[in-house]
Amino acid sequence: MVWLLVAVVAIVVLVVSSIVVMYNSLVRARHNYQNAYAQIDVQLTRRHDLIPNLVEVAKAYMRHEQNTLAAVVNARTAAIQAKQHAAPADPKAMAALAGAENALTGSIGQFFLVSENYPELKASDNMRQLAEELTSAENRVAFARQAYNDAVMVYRNKQDTFPSNLISNMFSFGPAAYLELDDPVRRAAPQISLGGDE
Repeated sequence: MVWLLVAVVAIVVLVVSSIVVMYNSLVRARHNYQNAYAQIDVQLTRRHDLIPNLVEVAKAYMRHEQNTLAAVVNARTAAIQAKQHAAPADPKAMAALAGAENALTGSIGQFFLVSENYPELKASDNMRQLAEELTSAENRVAFARQAYNDAVMVYRNKQDTFPSNLISNMFSFGPAAYLELDDPVRRAAPQISLGGDE
């Protein structure tokens, strides 16, 4: 009879231990993707902060391109607003953020395309420095987005696989959305060429 009691206690301890391990694993995965999203937020803020400087430098040279400059400023504003409302657990907000960032990337690309018509602007040291910083920011955003999406994948795998999916459902672990760009061509940082030698 004692061995039966010991066996039951051992099974209960094993089940409880398994639940605790799976729960803690889900919590760690959730913290990882939340931290990865915080890194994206930092990099997007850095990117957004560079744009007003870029526009200011270009204004002096691109007087006839006010629509292009306004498009960049408006896209930046929309991206900042989308970032403020974005949350990894809200797929619609994450899609809105991706769309706003796509639009911003497109308007920046258009800006640099138009800037090719202004040799004085291309030769400006301030413009060169800002272009380099923006390229660096784009690369950092891409790396942060990849790390975030990897962390979301790990979390979602834990949510969807048995038996941790039972724990996930029992303790209401919420969804986590990927941050994906709609157009794969836009995944690359915009090509910025301000050098005079082509």
